[in-house]
Amino acid sequence: MIAAPGALRCADVGRSDGDMGPSNMPSFGAPTRIKNIVTIQGVRANQLVGYGLVIGLNGTGDSLRNSPFTDQSIQAMLDRMGVNIRRQNTRTRNSAAVIVTAELPPFVQTGATIDVTVSSLGDATSLLGGTLIMTPLNGPDQLVYGVAQGPVTVSGYQITGAAQTVTQNVPTSGRIPNGALIERESPGIFAAAEVIGLALRNPDFSTAIRVSDAINSYGLDRFGVQIANAGDLRSIAVKRPPSMSATRLMAEIGELIVEPDVPARVVVDERTGTIVIGRDVQISTVAVTHGNLTVTVTETPQVSQPLPFSEGQTVVTPETDISTYEQGGTLRIVRGTSLHVLVRGLNMMGLKPQGIIAVLQTIKTSGALQAELVVQ
Repeated sequence: MIAAPGALRCADVGRSDGDMGPSNMPSFGAPTRIKNIVTIQGVRANQLVGYGLVIGLNGTGDSLRNSPFTDQSIQAMLDRMGVNIRRQNTRTRNSAAVIVTAELPPFVQTGATIDVTVSSLGDATSLLGGTLIMTPLNGPDQLVYGVAQGPVTVSGYQITGAAQTVTQNVPTSGRIPNGALIERESPGIFAAAEVIGLALRNPDFSTAIRVSDAINSYGLDRFGVQIANAGDLRSIAVKRPPSMSATRLMAEIGELIVEPDVPARVVVDERTGTIVIGRDVQISTVAVTHGNLTVTVTETPQVSQPLPFSEGQTVVTPETDISTYEQGGTLRIVRGTSLHVLVRGLNMMGLKPQGIIAVLQTIKTSGALQAELVVQ
């Protein structure tokens, strides 16, 4: 069965698009591994940032008059190399000041390499062909965790002519794959932790209890004791048995299967007309009508030409035609005891996405929508 354009669809794997009766109602459960719905507290990436210079540009770098910090950086770099140009008037356009950013992964070791992003800070038009010179990368504690250097890979370009400029993507930003060398390990005590904290990606009390119960069932089978305790809707504390390492414990816990609970929520994106309805959304019995009033204004100018040799003037007379059309609005009863019944009822009204959005917002205002309505 092919749905009409703009109709709501229920996406279920392994079912046909026939009517959903009591005998063939699909299972809404979505079991997943614990590792897919939780993160480990304290195990996270850290942001690094640095200031550096990109050299070797083909005349597309910063103009030193408009970017004085680039001129100062060039002078400071050459001073460290024994070259004094303090009193010289440099006019190079082959250098650009850049901000270098990177993400320090957890548990990374000294000597490893990570990717970095290079972004222009001045008025350079392109970083294509440039090379980043040695740039320290600092963390929030102002300590140096890595050093970046290497040729910049730019996916965009800019070609400028006398009367036209062609630009593809963003030529003033690029990346250096494996461009930063790690000089300091990120702090962490995961291996020696006696209690491991798990945080749910989508906080929910029911999901937290289900995760805790699954881990306790595993603990009883494996160690004879319960090892998990749900603290709130977001966090679960797991006590590590002395006979097992934290790494192996998390590897085995991550493979346990649970069914996360999903709150009753309707998400609406008015810009694109996208509507996502959760499985537990229900609508109390309401009567709904929806009609659209269209007003069309047509301007048809009429030109009046004077007779030959009459010394008259051409006159343009405006003529306006206004017509109105109101789409018929049939009063329908909509009730939603399940997701499929709700979707079928809304589709029967024959509304386009914008009309469905307006109806859902009005039903929420009336108090009949038993769910959270999120409008983006």
